[in-house]
Amino acid sequence: MKIVMLERNSVGTDISVDAIGRYGEVTSYANTTGEEAAGRIADADIVIANKTPLNESTLKDAGNVKLICLFATGYDNVDLSYCKSRGIKVANVVNYSTDAVAQHTFALCLYLLEKLRHYDEYVKSGQYAAQDRFSNFDMPYTELAGKTWGIIGMGNIGRKVSQIAQAFGCRVIFHSVTGKSGCTQYERVDFETLLAQSDFLSLHCPLSDLTRNLINCEALKKMKRSAILINVARGPVVNDADLYTALTEGEIAAAGLDVTGTEPMRESNPLSRFTDSGRLIITPHMAWASIEARTRCVEETCRNIEAFRQGVYRNIVNC
Repeated sequence: MKIVMLERNSVGTDISVDAIGRYGEVTSYANTTGEEAAGRIADADIVIANKTPLNESTLKDAGNVKLICLFATGYDNVDLSYCKSRGIKVANVVNYSTDAVAQHTFALCLYLLEKLRHYDEYVKSGQYAAQDRFSNFDMPYTELAGKTWGIIGMGNIGRKVSQIAQAFGCRVIFHSVTGKSGCTQYERVDFETLLAQSDFLSLHCPLSDLTRNLINCEALKKMKRSAILINVARGPVVNDADLYTALTEGEIAAAGLDVTGTEPMRESNPLSRFTDSGRLIITPHMAWASIEARTRCVEETCRNIEAFRQGVYRNIVNC
């Protein structure tokens, strides 16, 4: 089989992808834009991608494609209906980055909650060495214990975050956007209640028509002014312009983002103008990218290809 890897560098050049060569002749590209995709996959049997758009426009002349493997859990870059009409199976990788994303969720939260930027700079500026007392806490902070942690997206990551939040002493509540969640371990509430009661609100949901711009001006106004918002899901779940307004006007206390509406974040994004890192921290979509997670991503992709060769549909999302 001819395998075309469109975004080899999306798992990092420090992670080996050599194992994929066991399944066929591999052509690898560091990165691929939508405009480049069609020409690169024209004679492929298997396409491995991450964010490259795979739809009728990019796939129509690729008559041999039988399987698309994603170096990701999300598959909003793939037109599943078109692939199904062509008999092309689409496989993602699941649960490979759960620990990494959950860990990053709390890294963002604690950075903001404990004013770590301020206190690190206080020490490094020499102010701490110049004072005559042993401590300084001029910017007050609170504890996680006793607070309410709200979640949207109670999948593997959402459940892991819930477990950690409970270990910190939080009450956990969640909202099911689709209304189909089978989770009974935690208190399920409606959207209005989630917004009103959450001291911390973390997003772990897929991007869909139901979640796009879910956290908008109206929603942000219903949150506590002391609330911290964490988005480690997909950027467009939050309306960036509305979040900028909410932060500027003090409608919420702070936000930690690993994703933004466009990636990489453009200078035109209003959030690029909000320079107070004590109230807004943005990381470059790397919550998922621990060494262990990226290694598992490649290993799981290999297992998906091997299963497909054996006639077994493993992690196929468009059956």
